[in-house]
Amino acid sequence: MRSELEPALTAARSLSPEELPRFIGELEEVRTTALIRLTAPVIHPQVSDSLLSIVEAAATLGMSKSYLYRNADKFSFVRREGRALRFSARGVQEYLSGRRRR
Repeated sequence: MRSELEPALTAARSLSPEELPRFIGELEEVRTTALIRLTAPVIHPQVSDSLLSIVEAAATLGMSKSYLYRNADKFSFVRREGRALRFSARGVQEYLSGRRRR
């Protein structure tokens, strides 16, 4: 048994019958809290992302602007805003880290 629960066990053995209902309610609150934490979905913190301009993306990727315009459809991190292209900064970094591993 966990050492944190030893005082609760001692209390369960020594409390008067009149005190036991409240004690059981308090134990139920602890049990319910633990169950909620156990079954709650894991929420991953959102990593912020920013959009890079074509000039920023070209400099970061080491590619020309014209190459990026011609091949925009080949990159998953490109977003079109009207005729302009924007590049996910996080997507660019993931792309670069993937290229370095090869």
